Amino acid sequence: MMKTLGYYNGTYDELDRMMVPMNDRVCYFGDGVYDAGPCRNYHIFAIDEHIDRFFNNAALLEIRMPCTKAELKALLQELVQKLDTGDLFVYYQVTRGTGMRDHPFTEGTGNLWVTLKPAAPPQLAEKIRLITVEDTRFYHCNIKTLNLIPSVMASQRAKEKGCQEAVFHRGDRVTECAHSNCHILKDGRLITAPLDNLILPGIARAHLINICEKLGVPVDERPFTVAELMAADEVLVSSSSKFCLSACEVDGKPVGGRAAALLETIQKAVEEEFLTQTE
Repeated sequence: MMKTLGYYNGTYDELDRMMVPMNDRVCYFGDGVYDAGPCRNYHIFAIDEHIDRFFNNAALLEIRMPCTKAELKALLQELVQKLDTGDLFVYYQVTRGTGMRDHPFTEGTGNLWVTLKPAAPPQLAEKIRLITVEDTRFYHCNIKTLNLIPSVMASQRAKEKGCQEAVFHRGDRVTECAHSNCHILKDGRLITAPLDNLILPGIARAHLINICEKLGVPVDERPFTVAELMAADEVLVSSSSKFCLSACEVDGKPVGGRAAALLETIQKAVEEEFLTQTE
């Protein structure tokens, strides 16, 4: 059994012993897409939804997949069994291929990477602190590409300020966070940015919307502003690794705390769904 695991085109080992070719296009262009999600008790949560998005993102960039959806699902389920804990974070990416550095596409299928590392389920009662950052990313934010420099820089700025996440905005409009989707609760409604090319169609976002609808919480998929964020009853961020956390501060100013009961109901339902599906 292993503590961590890396996989590359059929070869696997502990992560710190894995090596990949320098001519993989990821090294020069970040030319690929990725997906990821939590695993509990050796059960990968929402695996079909993540794999569907993964293949869709690859198709949007015209990357030829080296396997089918069914083959990838079987591979991931096989790999998690090799770890000495079933509570994991499962990450996978496909790059366009291997070849001498040249901007046009390489021929053939892409290279498949998988990394597995231990990760305990998140504690949803945790309150996090946020900062706002101008969104300087390109206009393909709906594709989960490996080009993450703006998110890396924003995350570093947040860390330096003692915060856990950065909220992107384009002018007055809030888009999403550096590595999560952003939502607000206001007057008993969930407000979340619409699916367009400025935000990622998050799996956790979709589950949050579905849960709110089941609870009878109205959902408005519309743009909202930084001013609305600051005046929200609660500020939420959702991601596959953290599910649904709430913020207590944005840019050093207190936010939220005005719909605690509704927030607790939503978070409890989110957690229960995860626990039920990974028993």
